[in-house]
Amino acid sequence: MTHASDTSETTDTSDTHMRNGNGSAGSPGGQVRVSTEGLPVWLDPVVRAAETVRPTQLSRFLPPESGAGRQSAVLILFGEGPRGPELLLMERSSSLRSHAGQPSFPGGSLDPEDGDPLTDGPLRAALREAEEETGLDPRGVQLFGVLPKLFIPVSDFVVTPVLGWWRTPTPVGVVDPAETARVFTVPVSDLTDPDNRATTVHPMGHKGPAFLVESALVWGFTAGVIDRILHFAGWERPWDRTKQVPLDWRA
Repeated sequence: MTHASDTSETTDTSDTHMRNGNGSAGSPGGQVRVSTEGLPVWLDPVVRAAETVRPTQLSRFLPPESGAGRQSAVLILFGEGPRGPELLLMERSSSLRSHAGQPSFPGGSLDPEDGDPLTDGPLRAALREAEEETGLDPRGVQLFGVLPKLFIPVSDFVVTPVLGWWRTPTPVGVVDPAETARVFTVPVSDLTDPDNRATTVHPMGHKGPAFLVESALVWGFTAGVIDRILHFAGWERPWDRTKQVPLDWRA
């Protein structure tokens, strides 16, 4: 999955999910559904944000009306760790030609077997890619929402962010070192800590939110989505937007 710097539009998949009756997502190739049943209370603000946020509140870049673009999906997976709520992230291999070493959500392009990109396809793709990249067991993931579709002009990706609750955590780690350098979780409390927030400045002049957490600089598409989730969930704390981090020209 190529990740870049801007976030966008919404897809309503509420009537298209097949039920497996256990509240989990099931396997990527099997039944899949979205359910808010039994979620921890602290996720309620994220559920409300997903149900009410408008595309233009996430980004000025909307998917092409023509339907063009490379359909893809990412899994925004919330879990509960030793320090409370956390997010699952991965770091791209430093040997990759595109966005080397950049933290991201698990995700990637839709495959034909994922199904219709307008219905269940993005759900299956998000789970499949997460399993392929981190080794997590998708049966332990409960999908509970879908954010508006986002467009990344530089890579022509139309990205569906799929929200998940890690109901039954399983071991995760690097599956393919050629693609992924590490897999890690970040406490939400670290993401909301003003001391860990900054604004990245690209050599081309583009600016965007960033997070300095877990020995990593989270920026671009991933940071933009996290920033908007924190804001619309009411978790954001005032931070110094003048604190800048310059990006390498190859970013």
